[in-house]
Amino acid sequence: MAEYQERPATTTTVIEKRSGNGGMTFAILLLVVVAAIAAFFLISSETNKDNAISSAATQVGDAASDVGDAAKDAAKDTTGQ
Repeated sequence: MAEYQERPATTTTVIEKRSGNGGMTFAILLLVVVAAIAAFFLISSETNKDNAISSAATQVGDAASDVGDAAKDAAKDTTGQ
């Protein structure tokens, strides 16, 4: 009779590591930074435009006041008062 010898059971474990999340995280972070910079410049541009309009309106108001004063002075000179 032939002797039958049992082989020991062996198991092999394969571990796969995937590292694709780093690029996606970087892309999202870069997108957030670009959006923040764009928002900053848009808000800054609006503020500068608003300041320029306000300054122009003030100058127009001052000029109108000067014209009014000149008209009063001319009227006084004409009437002699």
